[in-house]
Amino acid sequence: MSFLELKDLRIHFPTDDGLVKSVDGLSFSLERGKTLGIVGESGSGKSVTSLGILGLHKGGPARISGEIWLDGEELVSATPEHVRGLRGKKMAMIFQDPLSAMHPYYTVGDQIIEAYRIHHKVSKKAARKHAIDMLGRVGIPEPSRRVDDYPHHFSGGMRQRAMIAMALSCDPELLIADEPTTALDVTVQAQILDLMRDLQREFDSALIIITHDLGVVAELSDDILVMYAGKCVEYGSADDVFYRPEHPYTWGLLGSMPRLDREPTDRLMPIKGTPPSLINVPPGCAFHPRCPYSDRTAGRASTEVPELLETEGGHKVRCHMPKAERRSLWENEIKPVVHWEDEITAVETP
Repeated sequence: MSFLELKDLRIHFPTDDGLVKSVDGLSFSLERGKTLGIVGESGSGKSVTSLGILGLHKGGPARISGEIWLDGEELVSATPEHVRGLRGKKMAMIFQDPLSAMHPYYTVGDQIIEAYRIHHKVSKKAARKHAIDMLGRVGIPEPSRRVDDYPHHFSGGMRQRAMIAMALSCDPELLIADEPTTALDVTVQAQILDLMRDLQREFDSALIIITHDLGVVAELSDDILVMYAGKCVEYGSADDVFYRPEHPYTWGLLGSMPRLDREPTDRLMPIKGTPPSLINVPPGCAFHPRCPYSDRTAGRASTEVPELLETEGGHKVRCHMPKAERRSLWENEIKPVVHWEDEITAVETP
């Protein structure tokens, strides 16, 4: 069994308007030292999945089923107290907005110290030294002074670094980063990504990157999972998903990437329509109302939910179109228009 394995995970929320199917039958696995990128539009279920892995839906209104295996332990059926004991030491998360995720009434150092002392029987003095060391390790200048600052004293990039220091303070074996570079300028983004890559190598952590930025996953991820309406629609190695994608939604994501070779006046190629309601998910393939190729499925797209099937070498796609037709469309119609290989090379170049 892999270090982390999800099997048919479902996270639904009852509301006055109906049942919100935020995650609806998600399965994937992740090994130590590897990075999984989860991409998709807002509302596709990415963050709900990450909170589910950490057990942060337990005790709330969420209806959770399926299995989450972490290093041989099943977490869905575990007690909230047991899962709470795993957070910090076994698994940790870098939240999307560190200003709201960190407590405004406590210094950054106090919050790192508290997280560290929960899992280590050390004095407050030793924990403070560790907090200073962690702040220095993530590149915060004068850490012995900044350890006593409050979150609002830090810039956005520094808060993100402090959040990473807090998440890594107990050397977690699984690290989940939810939009780790959102609202940061590109220079700070690059620094944060380099930092996460270096720390992952140092600690040999399994890493999940949740983002809508394909440039981020191109740089960091070994495997990529594309989510739409609470389901995985494509899964495979970074090479497969970027260079041999087979799902029309993935094509749309790639086509909407801004490119360096485009003229500034060129328009992006957006995915038409809007993401579906997770209360009233369209019948059949949830993407079919927005899919320009739904008429190629003999009506199955609007009536039958496609299965997630392996094409080859671990590359999985949820689409009714035959594999040969998908590949022909990509090579002959989509790829010549998108032709963004140089863009990925530019992203990967140090």
